[in-house]
Amino acid sequence: MTIAMPRIKIVLPETFEYVTEIPVRITDINFGGHVGNDTILSLIHEARVRFLSSFGYSELNIEGAGLIMADAGIEYTHELLYGQPLRIKVKAENFGRAGFDIYYLLESVKDGITTTIAKAKTGMVCFDYKQKKVISLPEEVKQRLC
Repeated sequence: MTIAMPRIKIVLPETFEYVTEIPVRITDINFGGHVGNDTILSLIHEARVRFLSSFGYSELNIEGAGLIMADAGIEYTHELLYGQPLRIKVKAENFGRAGFDIYYLLESVKDGITTTIAKAKTGMVCFDYKQKKVISLPEEVKQRLC
């Protein structure tokens, strides 16, 4: 008996206001000759840090709250090779009582052709690292990141 597993399908926002470029390093390449799946998660982490920094935030301080990742999903669509330029678009949405989602669109643009490498989403939750507990999302964060 074969059981089909449903695949992750990430529905991205229609627009992205934040874009960053991150170079693909030789150390990002795995035995298959392309960027490994674990590296894609590291690249979106770097993009998230840059995105938050553009608002004067860090993962340890967004209006006094910290952030912790509650979940992550990645939909791989194309391989990424060494030397390919990588552009990552980032947007925060779905704000709730204690957190929000961050969406990522990873693209490579070469010779005027844009190729989608991956789509990703991380669920971020406000966290007090000293008390080790989930806390409410500061209203200012929602207002600034929307």
